[in-house]
Amino acid sequence: MKYMLRFKSYLLISILAITLTIPGCASWSSATKGAIIGTAGGAAVGSVIGRTLGNTAAGAIGGAVVGGTVGAIIGRNMDQKAAELDKELDGVIIQRIEEGIAVSFDSGILFGFDSATLQTEGQENLRKLARILSRDTDTILMIVGHTDSRGNESYNLGLSERRAQSARTYMVSQGLPASRIQIVGRGELEPIADNETEAGRQKNRRIEVAIIASPEYVERLKARN
Repeated sequence: MKYMLRFKSYLLISILAITLTIPGCASWSSATKGAIIGTAGGAAVGSVIGRTLGNTAAGAIGGAVVGGTVGAIIGRNMDQKAAELDKELDGVIIQRIEEGIAVSFDSGILFGFDSATLQTEGQENLRKLARILSRDTDTILMIVGHTDSRGNESYNLGLSERRAQSARTYMVSQGLPASRIQIVGRGELEPIADNETEAGRQKNRRIEVAIIASPEYVERLKARN
């Protein structure tokens, strides 16, 4: 299943924003690292994009909104990238949100059961994603791993982190600079569906990639406009 949604600049987030403690990557601003977490955050984000994306990925995109002329330029650039991704990637959900893109992978495509080892189909999709994003230096990524609620919460958190790291490692091996990629594991904490059903658990087992403009690109645009 694959589809694309686009949302204009009405994601006005007036809730508690929590800065993630993520090592490395000095180019990531505190706004970019921001994640929208908790009941209030879920309600605010959910009212705009529905339950199709976890709060951490949505928060990274919402926290990077620039607005104005620069935001419009970034939005057009993201439109083009989203169209490329929609054409090239298989078995993913692509959403255009504000001035960013969210790509959601079913974990079954990327990994086997209880495994953080990438499968062949998953490697192909990540290779294509890395190739498209390597064509310029205008974007940075946050890879967020998720699981369903079965099993131990602590174990699920670790598994989601290992899966996000595996995706990052593979994309770096395909030529995307490590400095452009951050990872977060959220385990079972950000479900987008009912964990009481197998269909819901399948949706919750996923990897999300938030794609936003790099701070350097934003500054270049501001200097010109």
